[in-house]
Amino acid sequence: MRLNFGRALTLAFALLACSALLFAQDVATDTKDAAKDTGHATKVAAKDTAKATDKAADKTAKGTDDVAHDTAHGVKKAGKAVGHGVKKGATKTADAVK
Repeated sequence: MRLNFGRALTLAFALLACSALLFAQDVATDTKDAAKDTGHATKVAAKDTAKATDKAADKTAKGTDDVAHDTAHGVKKAGKAVGHGVKKGATKTADAVK
């Protein structure tokens, strides 16, 4: 059995086409798996980010509340001191006017 050059070339191209098709199917499967893994990683990262953001917001709110409380206390104290000074000055003025 003698194989001529034309048939050998046709057979070689057929084998090459089959191997390219198999390679393309493998790449498609790998791409699908990679997309699935990326989607899962993105979902996990989004959940973790949301949780961290929620915690940070809670801590910020608590810190803001503490600062507001301290500020109010300081303003109250300063108001009393100013009121006392005004009263004392008014008393001295009244004494000086007499």
